[in-house]
Amino acid sequence: MAVKDILETEIPNRLTAKPEIGKDINAVVHFNITGDGGGAWTLDCTKSEGWVSAGTNGESKMTITATAADFEKIISKQLSAQTAAMTGKLKFKPMDMGLAMKLAKLMG
Repeated sequence: MAVKDILETEIPNRLTAKPEIGKDINAVVHFNITGDGGGAWTLDCTKSEGWVSAGTNGESKMTITATAADFEKIISKQLSAQTAAMTGKLKFKPMDMGLAMKLAKLMG
């Protein structure tokens, strides 16, 4: 599944199915996905709908950076997010472990 589809379709579907995850995250997160099929997106879990938009909109609590290939592997569970973070394939800035753990529920 392409990064655009993951962020613009799959993530909103997951938030619609389990709105409690979005309420728990309750933050704005920017995604900086590099490489072919990459781009920038904003996930705004402070809203009750329309969570994902293209580009980096507003001030975020965290920015997540990964290559498109690694991001796709993480979402499809071919690569553990924890392993990706420990090997530098998945980066969080600033690192907020609590928020990262909440995001793991949405991504996993």
